[in-house]
Amino acid sequence: MRHSLAAVLVVTAVLLAPPTPEASHLKEQPKKHKIVYHLVEASLDKTRFVLGNIENHIRGVGGFEHIEAIELVVHGPALRHFVKATMDPEVKAALERLQAQGVVLGACGNTMRGLNLSLEQLVPGAHPLPQGGVVRIMELVEQGYVYIRP
Repeated sequence: MRHSLAAVLVVTAVLLAPPTPEASHLKEQPKKHKIVYHLVEASLDKTRFVLGNIENHIRGVGGFEHIEAIELVVHGPALRHFVKATMDPEVKAALERLQAQGVVLGACGNTMRGLNLSLEQLVPGAHPLPQGGVVRIMELVEQGYVYIRP
């Protein structure tokens, strides 16, 4: 009898519980996301980690068709990881996969000047940010982008 009462109470609780909210990217008309990732750290492992985060992010929302725009803004020591001549093969492959999906790579103009880097020295598809990386991040956040700094 005690087990029957417990079973009835569990079933009743489940039936009366409020519905679990569904993730926005699983609804019929999914939201188109706008995201800016921020990378500044000098660590190669951090660069690989951030690129992996972006790949997982795209997969997690159901693919690039659920993303309106996504930009990776790089400044400071991290920009060295995007110089063609010395680029890590793993970083290069991940970046090429992401750029093929539509991810934009923004390179801080202040950092480029500070490191004496030209746009031609950076990976193909890098967009110079003459106003600076942090200013670009601010502009994107003001436009409704979600800011992520893993």
